[in-house]
Amino acid sequence: MYKLETKINVDSEEFKIHKEAYLQLLNQYKEVLREVKNGGSQNARKKHKERGKLLARERVDLLIDPNTPFLELSPLAAYGMYENQFPSAGIITGIGVIHGRETMIVANDSTVKGGSYSRETIKKHVRAQEIAMENHLPCVYMVDSGGVFLPQQSEVFPDKYHFGRFFYNQARLSAEGIPQISIVMGSCTAGGAYMPAMSDENIIVKNQGTIFIGGPPLVKAATGDTVSAEELGGADMHTSISGVSDYLAENDHHAIQICRNIFETFAVKEKQLIGLSPIEEPAYDPEELYGIAPIDLKKPVDSREIIMRIVDGSRFHEFKARYAPTIVTGFANIMGYPVGIIANNGVFFSETALKAAHFIELCNARKTPLLFLQNITGFIVGKEYERGGIASDGAKLIQAIANANVPKFTVIFGGSFGAGNYAMSGRAYEPRLLLMWPNSKISVMGGEQAAGVLVQVKQEQLAALGQTMSAEEEEKLRSGILKTYETEGSAYFSTSRLWDDGIIDPVDTRKVIAMGIAASLNKKFPEPKYGIFRM
Repeated sequence: MYKLETKINVDSEEFKIHKEAYLQLLNQYKEVLREVKNGGSQNARKKHKERGKLLARERVDLLIDPNTPFLELSPLAAYGMYENQFPSAGIITGIGVIHGRETMIVANDSTVKGGSYSRETIKKHVRAQEIAMENHLPCVYMVDSGGVFLPQQSEVFPDKYHFGRFFYNQARLSAEGIPQISIVMGSCTAGGAYMPAMSDENIIVKNQGTIFIGGPPLVKAATGDTVSAEELGGADMHTSISGVSDYLAENDHHAIQICRNIFETFAVKEKQLIGLSPIEEPAYDPEELYGIAPIDLKKPVDSREIIMRIVDGSRFHEFKARYAPTIVTGFANIMGYPVGIIANNGVFFSETALKAAHFIELCNARKTPLLFLQNITGFIVGKEYERGGIASDGAKLIQAIANANVPKFTVIFGGSFGAGNYAMSGRAYEPRLLLMWPNSKISVMGGEQAAGVLVQVKQEQLAALGQTMSAEEEEKLRSGILKTYETEGSAYFSTSRLWDDGIIDPVDTRKVIAMGIAASLNKKFPEPKYGIFRM
């Protein structure tokens, strides 16, 4: 592979001004993240600690191997919603390493509304299980929850991907031979009682964890009997009488150690083998990404400048370099792992789609993971291109992406608009991880384009009635649309609703992608298989 050569002068005044502006944007994100990671209110955290319990993130830190990273997923879930009363949607999910084995961890944060499940909490929990299934990752559920958030019962209870999906997923994970361990560290009520009951093994903390289908108030109402929570579903009863729990722990620390001990008994599974290279740092400082990442999406960015700051040695074997230059394709290594990279360098044409589809087929045949770097306005429009069959050529690319059996990873480093999102392995195409930089935008089209279209539609509607729109009315409509698209297209709006798996600092991109690839190797890649490519 050849080392890429930068064309950017990092000592220029323009670069320094851009970097300073980006750092302000990044610091705003990090301040939001710090606040959210505190969890519930100071009073709620104080009460939690007074009960002798560890905070949710403290539990996770103790569970994973010392000095290993934890890839937290969607930490800003529910941000900007519910008056910010559900930080991180009341649940921590992510991939950590336990006794050298990548593991999906799901930990309720009972300092946030008692660990209850809102719409976004459920979506986040289900997404974690999906990732575990896709990558054959063992699961640890650190249970401390009062169940569904009752004021939202119609949005969290009956539908396909609501609360009941947890237990369906647990059954499917079990059928795939994927280990699941529950640690009951607090309440585990109503339907939630199935979580430890459906795990391979479960641990419950003495005088702290409780498991019951119906709590004391429900028992009183239904039967007239008065019973304490400990009598009804406490640790002593469940480990000595019901057999629902397998291990009695004295406290959180003891429970976590028991869980780690269980991991030592797991069978060693054969992993997907891919060629590994010695790890090298990029030849260019990744912090230079701060001066390159697009803030004004109208200004083009050569995606090679992004690539050379995230791949090993800044080396890249470019495929079809002279053909369809609005997309960059090629092979590289990220922290020793081989990867095929597809990066936007302009709008999609027919030849752009064909080049990308060809490259995806190569990677799929060679069992090389794919990394999509998105900064795309969409497909070119116009009579010439429609007559040239751009819809058919775009469909070939969609066929290749949808049926690629190697792990796919997507990072949105700029814009992600319209069908370009689909053509670059957006959420609907099931990348193993989809991540955004703080500056990125995502919507069906850019705000200005949407405003232009909707203003024209309104003008035509009025013209049909023999009416016209004043300049003031047109400007009011246009500015309102622009404001809506600016809000709803932001990375914060996306990540709050779990359209992605989290916002990341650009300099962490190579580390996060490497962790994703490492996790994906726990499940062997299927053989290539495609549908019909229309010619």
